[in-house]
Amino acid sequence: MSDKPIRIGYCLSLTGPLASNGKTARLAHELWAQDVNSRGGLLGRKVEMVCVDDETNPQLVLDIYKRLLDVEKVDLLIGGYGDNSVAPAMPLVMERKRYLVAIMALAVNATLNYSNYFVMIPTGPHPPAALTEGFFELAARQAPKPQTLAIVAADAPFSKAPIQGAKAHAEKHGFEVVSEELYPLSTTDFAVYMDRLGSINPDIVFFCSYLNDSAGLIRAISNATFKPKLVGGAMIGPQNGSIKTQLGQALNGIVNYEYWLPVPALMNPGVADLITKYQSLALDFGADPLGYYVAPQAYAQMQVVEQAIIGTQSLDDDKLAEYTRNTVFKTVVGDVKFGDAGSWSKARVLQVQFQNIRSGDLTNFKEPGTHVVVWPPELASGPLIYPYANAKPSS
Repeated sequence: MSDKPIRIGYCLSLTGPLASNGKTARLAHELWAQDVNSRGGLLGRKVEMVCVDDETNPQLVLDIYKRLLDVEKVDLLIGGYGDNSVAPAMPLVMERKRYLVAIMALAVNATLNYSNYFVMIPTGPHPPAALTEGFFELAARQAPKPQTLAIVAADAPFSKAPIQGAKAHAEKHGFEVVSEELYPLSTTDFAVYMDRLGSINPDIVFFCSYLNDSAGLIRAISNATFKPKLVGGAMIGPQNGSIKTQLGQALNGIVNYEYWLPVPALMNPGVADLITKYQSLALDFGADPLGYYVAPQAYAQMQVVEQAIIGTQSLDDDKLAEYTRNTVFKTVVGDVKFGDAGSWSKARVLQVQFQNIRSGDLTNFKEPGTHVVVWPPELASGPLIYPYANAKPSS
């Protein structure tokens, strides 16, 4: 075996607002590297992950990637978690004609159409629609069918695409949008928004929110006196173990998107072992204590890179990209095939309802039946409890 490792360079948000998800991805990457190296490495060489903290600051990303290429002399690049850690690097990646597989970056390549870019997010070729499609399909299938929709969303760039998707689905299914409110990301008290919703009494309440405001919105609607029939949507935050433990019973009845959960239909080869190893290390690592949202996607990201290297017996960027465009990859999140703009060729976004949550204790969220996959039907682990109030614990 060569003494010179294959060095894979990238950045993640290891500090700042997205540190929990960044550290989760980092730990999953290290577990992948350990697994690969225990099998003898790749091309007769060990692998080494060269990860730099971008501090959740997109202005640092381009210089980090320049340093990785020109100073660190890494062999390969990968993309980090989220648009802010990936998009600023793209001009350099394209200029140098590098191969790049990113994690969960929603719309980085939509306008660039760079052929050597791929992303491990199951939103498929139409991300804004896929993120919210299942939520509204579920609503349309209930009896009696809900009629009215209220949208409450963060006034931030990440909200625009999910709101557009929500409105398109509402029009398709005949839901009347009776209210749309945007709030500043700095908002901490959401009671006034619930009071205004109460005066309208919509059947569906659709939230599009970030970490702390997701928690605030869920607490507020849990305490509200009006009774919507369906609550949830496109919230970033409820996927995270630390947010789950903060909210506890307030989560019951909420429906939100997920990408992977430990339900029977999604227990692909290797994923149980990954989650067990991950959870044993997560608290000391400062990562999400459950890891369901990011860890499987990040590990699968590296399985794609691994299989491309083995398949081509090369580190050549163009060869790796061509192989990735034309291959079905076997990963811990299932079979993955890439399509237009490097997205998954077919969407596989889950809609999950929180049910049977008794407390905020972390062990509660490891039990079956607390995260119930209610969409798509072929992956469902249980039925939707409808209306929303029926999922709330009796007082």
